[in-house]
Amino acid sequence: MGNIFKKLGIGLVVGGALVAVAHSQELPVSFQILFFTVALIGAVVFILLDAKPIEAMSGGKSLFAVSAFWILLVTVCVAGASLLPQFDPEDEKAKIGKLLEKERKQSTQGKAEELIARAKELDEKVKALEERLKGLGTGQMVATAPPPSTSEKPAAAAGGAGGDIMKVGEEQWQLQECYNCHKLRGEGGKKRGPELDNIGTLLTVEEIQQKIADPKSFMAEGYDKEWQKGIMPNKFKDLMDPKEMLALATWLGTFKNTSVNTPKPIKK
Repeated sequence: MGNIFKKLGIGLVVGGALVAVAHSQELPVSFQILFFTVALIGAVVFILLDAKPIEAMSGGKSLFAVSAFWILLVTVCVAGASLLPQFDPEDEKAKIGKLLEKERKQSTQGKAEELIARAKELDEKVKALEERLKGLGTGQMVATAPPPSTSEKPAAAAGGAGGDIMKVGEEQWQLQECYNCHKLRGEGGKKRGPELDNIGTLLTVEEIQQKIADPKSFMAEGYDKEWQKGIMPNKFKDLMDPKEMLALATWLGTFKNTSVNTPKPIKK
């Protein structure tokens, strides 16, 4: 009996250590519970190794025992798996859809701009022909082609100016998964990057935008090694268009909580 309590105690200590490490890395509570449960399962397995062997069984009794064991095992596995964090494909599809939406809008905008350019070119030709006719003294006037209707402009251009820049900025924070490295409003972050609750006091919107586009332009005080290793990826200038990057920088610029120790950015 003493051996059982000893191994159970070891399992509790190991489980507590795993929970402490997971908590220090700011992993979700569900993962902390998972690690603790795995440690307890390991302790139970070691306890069972010292258990007395089951008496030999035959016939229907053995068949019933094996069936009951497998039913119990499958039930525990299925029930345990259901408690683990579940992958939500709809959430990932929504993120991918938002990323592709920008490409579709840019494609549509490109076609509209091409049509507008062709209309302007025709308008210039009409004006040149009109001047030639005047020079010949015919006095004839050629109808000027009407300018492109504003309805031909892409939806992205029409709606972009009136959009909520703060909403777009917060959406880009989530879409680009900035929370994986940075903590903001007490959420996210794995200590690879500094907390940003006071970034608006330390940097202007233009400087924040520069940091996003060129991570090497500023270095957070105390994050020398991370800066030298290039932990912050140099990819956001390709993933975001200038308006989206400006929206993200503007949104971050509103965070001026001086009670949070956001490291001082150093210009490089």
